[in-house]
Amino acid sequence: MTERVVPGRVDGLITLEAADAVWVALTAGGAVPTASGAFTCSPARARTGYVLLGSSVVATVRAAGGRWGVAEREVRRAAAELNAVVMDRRDLVLVGPFRGAPEPERDEETPLRWRRRVAGEPEEPGGPGRGARHEDGRPCHLAGIDWRQLLVKHTPDGARRTWWLPRAVVRLLDSAEHAETRWLRAARTRETGATATEPPSRPRLTGDGDGPRATSPKSPAASPRPYGKELEGQLYSVLSRKPGIARKVAGWVCAVCGGAPATVLDHCHEHGYVRAPVCQSCNTRERPDHLYADDVRVANRYTRLFHTEADNWLRHWHRCTGCRARTVLPLPHLAAWTAFIACRSLRPTHRSSRGREPCGVLRVSWTGSQNASRSCMFTVTVDFCPAGEHRVLARVPYREAAERFRGWLADTAPAVAALSGPDRLDGLPAQPRPVVVDPGGEGLGLF
Repeated sequence: MTERVVPGRVDGLITLEAADAVWVALTAGGAVPTASGAFTCSPARARTGYVLLGSSVVATVRAAGGRWGVAEREVRRAAAELNAVVMDRRDLVLVGPFRGAPEPERDEETPLRWRRRVAGEPEEPGGPGRGARHEDGRPCHLAGIDWRQLLVKHTPDGARRTWWLPRAVVRLLDSAEHAETRWLRAARTRETGATATEPPSRPRLTGDGDGPRATSPKSPAASPRPYGKELEGQLYSVLSRKPGIARKVAGWVCAVCGGAPATVLDHCHEHGYVRAPVCQSCNTRERPDHLYADDVRVANRYTRLFHTEADNWLRHWHRCTGCRARTVLPLPHLAAWTAFIACRSLRPTHRSSRGREPCGVLRVSWTGSQNASRSCMFTVTVDFCPAGEHRVLARVPYREAAERFRGWLADTAPAVAALSGPDRLDGLPAQPRPVVVDPGGEGLGLF
């Protein structure tokens, strides 16, 4: 049965061109910029029965005369959900390139594959609004979002160019990709069973943690389940080689934020133990802004992990059997904690319009390693001081930093501290596991 396309009727169907205009008009005041060709330009899939708008899947209908339309109320609902998104443009996530990173297992049922689409685009010249002109199959938008306006390119002196997107947008695109996968699986199952000829009902979005999650009571595909301790104590070097592990990881919700589907298996490179399955956003979030072989920069984005979100992250880091037994953090994290917490009182301040603010940006470097703790030393400094100074705040021995951390942990996250220590850990190996050497050697692999 065909439907009549009636532009302008909220409870009826509107043409794809009209839907484009409605989408842009309704989202004009939102934090996330949107594209004018959400229904009519690549990679929209209106003629296959659906389109992606933000993290929503919206069904399209073939109307009388062979034209395609969409329910205006669904467009309005997706726009309202997108307008509710709060975005910090300074909270960025690296989206490429990842030199030497192994290719992840791809779900061929997910046409969006936004990371793959973005990978080849940033080198193309152009600015805001240019995307809608593409007619050669390159993405004009992603899930109705004009990602080009948000892309941040960074080219350090003598280094390879990298590009970044705000974390809120990364989560939106991850949710859109996940919702599309479930939609297509449900549609295929319905077609195989010959139970219906229409597309499955629109997934319902429910808030959980920091982000929405697509659910559908009619879909046979199970929603991602909360992570328990199924992988606790297992070595990443062994588990990562097992066939189908990426698909198994995708069956869990991120163990940190609890809102997005997991995409990677986070692990501790110092001890080799698996921590938990996490989403791409949280996997990137635990890294300091700049990380080198023996030096990290600790800016505001990363310091929230030791402040407002400390309990969640301390619990996550101590999922590593080795870190939990020693009641410590991996070396780069302990260094960052030392700079931000243990040396907080030493950091100078400067006058500003809002009172006095901490000076510059914290940086901490170290000599030696955690395997020779007597000789390991942290040096905490301040970069970008407004007065032109680059001050050395403190030099802290590794053992002293570890002892300070144990005391702070007991006050900050007593539940985590109560589970730490070799005398309270069941199943601890009789002999410590050997430290796993980072094979990548490019800094980011240290985590």
